Amino acid sequence: MNDKQQEFEKYDFFRSDRFVNDPYAYFDYLREQSPVLREPHQGIVMVTGYDEALEIYNDSDRFSSCMSTTGPFAGCPIPLQGHENEDISGLIEAHRDKTPFSDQLPTLDPPKHTDHRALLLALITPKRLKENEEFMWTLADQQIDTFIARGECEIMADFAQPFAVLVVSDLLGVPAEDRIQFRKRLIRQEQEQGGAGVGGVADREVHHSPLEWLYSTFSAYIEDRRRHPRGDILSGLAKATFPDKSVPTPLDVARIAANLFAAGQETTVRLLSYAFQVVGERPDLQKRLREDRNLIPNFVEECLRFEGPVKGDFRLAKKPTKVGGVDIPAGTFLYIANSAANRDARKFENPGEFRIDRENARLHVAFGRGRHTCPGAPLARAEAVVSLNRMFDRTRDIHISEKVHGPPGARRYGYLPTFILRGLTHLALEFDPVSGESE
Repeated sequence: MNDKQQEFEKYDFFRSDRFVNDPYAYFDYLREQSPVLREPHQGIVMVTGYDEALEIYNDSDRFSSCMSTTGPFAGCPIPLQGHENEDISGLIEAHRDKTPFSDQLPTLDPPKHTDHRALLLALITPKRLKENEEFMWTLADQQIDTFIARGECEIMADFAQPFAVLVVSDLLGVPAEDRIQFRKRLIRQEQEQGGAGVGGVADREVHHSPLEWLYSTFSAYIEDRRRHPRGDILSGLAKATFPDKSVPTPLDVARIAANLFAAGQETTVRLLSYAFQVVGERPDLQKRLREDRNLIPNFVEECLRFEGPVKGDFRLAKKPTKVGGVDIPAGTFLYIANSAANRDARKFENPGEFRIDRENARLHVAFGRGRHTCPGAPLARAEAVVSLNRMFDRTRDIHISEKVHGPPGARRYGYLPTFILRGLTHLALEFDPVSGESE
């Protein structure tokens, strides 16, 4: 065993902080051996190849999403041992209601997932998304107004988190008088996340979550609008039906809304933090983006490919199968490393190089793929484009705060200590405000 192999096999990816700041060298090491490889500490099959990731994401017949956000680390109530050569689909269903987040869209399998995903798409129509995107420009300016005069900000706390909550609140028609309460309830403090420990988001959320509050609040909205329709967005949600025209319970609608809040906030905050980190670290790219705003959408896609907000996702093999020529017994947990698939040289030329004009950047799997593509993806993309444009309009020379993060070449950045999410814990920026009112 050479030194490189010893280094990477010594540490447990899921329980050590060794790979928190930079998981990419570890992922590359795994892929060099095989794009589908069982790691030695937890026995989880690591999927680091692009094609192999898509194969799994697109096959719900062989792979279940029942514990997609936690894997086995929050406890697995399904008795998997002794069934390696069987189809365990029935076993999964018999114990599904005991698995973590069993009522949330990311953990559902067809046919229930199909029905609930259709309900989500019925709630969030192209017309509604367009109206929401138009309102984002006003929301962005309102949030920028809170810090622009200081010439500095912590981009997540001052902008990205409150902006993301307001965007989803507007999308779902939360009454204006309730939105301050939503911000207070849903904006999680980074110091809380920072103390969660490796794998902490999955572990912590099992015990602490705003979901119950969202369930209660949206159920009350839906019940009220069904009794007293007002012609508003919430009344439209209250009238939505499943594909078979059956009426969802108020709790069904609330769960969809809660999922959109969670997905929309996490993806947007992590994407914005990295996009502005690149802007602050690369004056050359910032200059190009300021001068040619048409480059911004593809810049956002390359940000998603290079540092996507979701590091990885779990699947559970429902039957004995093969992926990439590797035998996968039933009951095997697989970790689909989105961050690794997005740097697979078989798909992306020179994947470790950030290219603002990469032609196939949008083929990344930052938001997953297939049935479980992140429902917050359109929101995150639109919010990033709007936010970059408005910050460019209202500032000059955005740069990284040296007093917080240190000088170029010796930066100090902290990253979320979790195997699910990839993102900075803080990002302090400085800039020269453009004089005058918001444009």
